[in-house]
Amino acid sequence: QLQLVESGGGLVQPGGSLRLSCAAASGFTSDYYHIGWFRQAPGKERERVSCISSSGRSINYADSVKGRFTISRDNAKNTVYLQMNSLKPEDTAVYYCAARPYRNGYFCPTQYEYSYWGQGTQVTVSS
Repeated sequence: QLQLVESGGGLVQPGGSLRLSCAAASGFTSDYYHIGWFRQAPGKERERVSCISSSGRSINYADSVKGRFTISRDNAKNTVYLQMNSLKPEDTAVYYCAARPYRNGYFCPTQYEYSYWGQGTQVTVSS
């Protein structure tokens, strides 16, 4: 059973930066999984923020974060990162990472096609 652990959330002022990490706690073969970052704000549906293929060669961003967020992975460390710059109050949400085995196909599907989820980390952007 793959276990994912997110970290790096917190309170930041508008315009600030945070870097989220998604680390595999156990059972992780570093380049076996596509990884997605999702977020859910209070009263809203969960939305996909960004995703990266198992190799790291394919990347996708939601329009709302394009140019501000950067996803990356270090397979040697079994960790995927989400660098978030120029944060806005509307970025406030619980952020989740999720994993999908690469052999299952497309690297950036809907949330319903991810097999494993972390517990989430809160990001609050406020002055």
